[in-house]
Amino acid sequence: QVQLVESGGGLVQPGGSLRLSCAASGSIFGIYAMGWYRQAPGKQRELVARIINGGDTNYADSVKGRFTMSRDNAKNTAYLQMNSLKPDDTAVYYCNLYQGFGSRPYWGQGTQVTVSA
Repeated sequence: QVQLVESGGGLVQPGGSLRLSCAASGSIFGIYAMGWYRQAPGKQRELVARIINGGDTNYADSVKGRFTMSRDNAKNTAYLQMNSLKPDDTAVYYCNLYQGFGSRPYWGQGTQVTVSA
């Protein structure tokens, strides 16, 4: 089993910044992909950013230029630096992990991000 724990969420004013962390632990034999998703009230969960197989990072159009995803492979940890936050960024943010191509995803419990004046 793999456990994912997100942290770093909170309340921030529009234009502010937050840095989310996702620490993976447990029976990790490899990491094929890690990603950040978010789900706002009444909406479907959507992809925010994803790194596949150590390659390029893909971002949702709505966050390009404002959010940056990174990984520390030695710590099995992913980060999401969020700048210039907008009220529309308010959501529960989840990270996920695939150990191999076609394997099942693991999900964290989520961390709330609220952008409000």
